Amino acid sequence: MIQVARIPVLDDNYVWLLHEDASGETVVVDPGEAEPVLAEAARRGWRIGQIWNTHWHGDHVGGNAAIKAATGCTVTGPAAEAGRIPTLDREVAEGDSVTIGGIEAMVWAVPAHTAGHIAYHLPGEAMVFVGDTLFAMGCGRLFEGTAAQMWNNLQRLATLPPETRVYCAHEYTAGNARFAVVAEPDNAEIAARLNEVRALRERGEATVPSTIGRERATNPFMRVHDADGLARLRAAKDAFRG
Repeated sequence: MIQVARIPVLDDNYVWLLHEDASGETVVVDPGEAEPVLAEAARRGWRIGQIWNTHWHGDHVGGNAAIKAATGCTVTGPAAEAGRIPTLDREVAEGDSVTIGGIEAMVWAVPAHTAGHIAYHLPGEAMVFVGDTLFAMGCGRLFEGTAAQMWNNLQRLATLPPETRVYCAHEYTAGNARFAVVAEPDNAEIAARLNEVRALRERGEATVPSTIGRERATNPFMRVHDADGLARLRAAKDAFRG
């Protein structure tokens, strides 16, 4: 069994701390900074042995060096972005796998937000760590890729079992939900989720992880029928000020 701790860092990032009970192994996913992660691991008595990065952006790798120096951990990340993540020890790509204890995570190539972005899917645990590809009720901006790539990524993620928990890297759900209501004004599930998200945020509570089932029902980017539709949605969301 894997325990997962959510660690808020920077302005709106989440770092995920995974701990496999049987082996005692601990993995950090996308540490934007080091101190909160090291403090939480110490508080729990978990020894960090690995970092898994999804992409090169500083708010996902900024804590790598300090955590590695403090723990001696191994850093794994996308081979296609190795030149931009100098702390990498292991480069991985589509079809590779990583492990925490005896539990395997499959590496998926999900380019679009960045050219070499990857995700980590743990099928036996019904978990997927998606970085900045799929957000609760949204998707990542297309900084280095195309709408077609993002649409393909989201369609692939949509094939996962509906109970699969989706661990994204930002607390963007409130803004995404406000846009989703505009994108699909007749979707009652979106309207209900917007109210739920507002209540959670008013209490200072997190809105993630989500599930694949919830995203299929309430995420316009996962529900759109083709890449052209996603391109139009993404452009509208980029300009949205609601």
